[in-house]
Amino acid sequence: MRLQLRRRLTRRLGRGAAALAAVTAVVAAPTGLQAAHADTPAAPAATASAGAGYWHTSGRQILDEADRPVRIAGINWFGFETGNYVAHGLWSRDYKSMIDQMRSLGYNTVRLPYSDDIFKGTQPAGINTSGGMNADLVGLNSLQVMDKLVNYAGTAGLKVILDRHRPDSGGQSALWYTAAVPESTWLANLKSIAARYAGNSAVVGIDLHNEPHDPACWGCGDTATDWRLAAQRGGEAVLSANSKLLIFVEGVQTFNGSSTWWGGNLQGAGQYPVQLGVANRVVYSAHDYATSVAQQPWFSDPAFPANMPGVWDKNWGYLFKQNIAPVWVGEFGTTLQSTVDQQWLKALVQYLRPTAQYGADSFGWTFWSWNPNSGDTGGILNDDWTTVNTVKDGYLADIKAPGFGGTGGGGGGGDTTAPTVPTGLAVTGTTASSVSLSWTAATDDTAVTGYDVYRGSTKVGSSTTTAYTDGGLIAATAYSYTVRARDAAGNVSAASTAVTATTAGSGGNAGCSAALTLNDWGAGLTANVTVTNTGTAATKGWKVVWQWPTGLKVTSSWSADVQQSGQTVSAANLSYNGVIAPAGSTTFGVQATRTDSGAVATAVPTCTVTS
Repeated sequence: MRLQLRRRLTRRLGRGAAALAAVTAVVAAPTGLQAAHADTPAAPAATASAGAGYWHTSGRQILDEADRPVRIAGINWFGFETGNYVAHGLWSRDYKSMIDQMRSLGYNTVRLPYSDDIFKGTQPAGINTSGGMNADLVGLNSLQVMDKLVNYAGTAGLKVILDRHRPDSGGQSALWYTAAVPESTWLANLKSIAARYAGNSAVVGIDLHNEPHDPACWGCGDTATDWRLAAQRGGEAVLSANSKLLIFVEGVQTFNGSSTWWGGNLQGAGQYPVQLGVANRVVYSAHDYATSVAQQPWFSDPAFPANMPGVWDKNWGYLFKQNIAPVWVGEFGTTLQSTVDQQWLKALVQYLRPTAQYGADSFGWTFWSWNPNSGDTGGILNDDWTTVNTVKDGYLADIKAPGFGGTGGGGGGGDTTAPTVPTGLAVTGTTASSVSLSWTAATDDTAVTGYDVYRGSTKVGSSTTTAYTDGGLIAATAYSYTVRARDAAGNVSAASTAVTATTAGSGGNAGCSAALTLNDWGAGLTANVTVTNTGTAATKGWKVVWQWPTGLKVTSSWSADVQQSGQTVSAANLSYNGVIAPAGSTTFGVQATRTDSGAVATAVPTCTVTS
């Protein structure tokens, strides 16, 4: 029974290809593993912080070098396994900014998929080096770029798990070898990459092969198809080069006639364990997905979602619960588009959540994926490669774990460059109780992640856009404002030039309010907005502003001039409805479509009298 018809890189990589035309080409570099390895910098020496050094296992626990239990709570960042031969998104952002943001969101581990192609000296495609972005990646081959990402992640306090995802960039394989990439190549490359990072404890382990599936078997004894025996050979190859690494072994698809997700069936591991010459190194890995990837019989079970813990117990959870070995859910993800998917993710998070009984002694995980261009799941990042899908990330909040230290300051692994000062700060509207501001975006060597707004010397709020409305003010009062930009590492710019705004008086002046109601059908919606004159004089014009996720795109509007810029939607009156009598009102509307199923449409609009 073939249960998995997906491949997650086939539907939306056109965006990446289009982006490549606009980026700076990467200069050719010397190829070959030995040349790349010779200039690989060593990671800083391990410290006494939690998660320090290399890790090992004890029963179902993963322990750090000081025998403290640690929890993998991470993210998949794919791309090295594709024809780009490098992590995706570097056409939009600096790699340091990406890693800083991962840490700032509470992820402590990065799983980096790769294919065996990168051992051939491949040149990465799609790295933007304009304006100083990714400047230290110019001229590097794929493995050398991987060195940079690994070392920076380690400095920032993240651990890295390397994932042999594919034999070549062309696609997935059921077995760990193909006619073009024999087992001997797989073993040699596993040994090579283990040796490459020997002494660099940022890399804690290697996932030997991604998602073995039929005809791969577990415990059948056929050396051509028995993944358990192959995992032992692969694990020994890794440990011969670096005996301190963890060996992550995924499941298969089918065991004794019982089938599940590719790589998700570990029913045979209890009876036929992976046995290695170095003790306390095996971590079993399962993959689990929702209906946005493929339909499965348990989703239509009348008991769903209450049936799911039993499904997980049967396939892989028993290994942890019986104290046989640690279990790491190396991939799980969903678009969150359907109610079933939302129920599935909620149930899985509950299953993985640490309890008073387990504490740090719990399942590990890495979510699929950081990338927004995963066709059947989407990512933690939105399509702009910068803003966060806060709904999806919010599901994971309860199962995140403390970070693992690092030598960098400010939560950013050594990034000490502050953004430029925001310019063009201006007052865009006032009422008796509010002031609306806008400014020109700042720039940064990695990426600006937000702005802090100050009223005098007091920080009154933050914005991820270049606009902000300060409310709760006193009528007929002058206020001074400045804005500072910040990046993911916590660096903050100097203050902008100050502007002064005076709120409207409380007498015969006009003011306005706005109320938004939704007709939401999932893939799209309409929003009707009512603008009411709250003052004692007629308005001459008005403007309404609200924030929507970038996954909501305005497609049409009526009775207002509506514009959308990033997350900011603004609507101004037309010639016939700018005048509103005291206590009177007018309405306008917009229609929007969802490009991100997790995009939340609820919003609090702000109204400003403009004349």
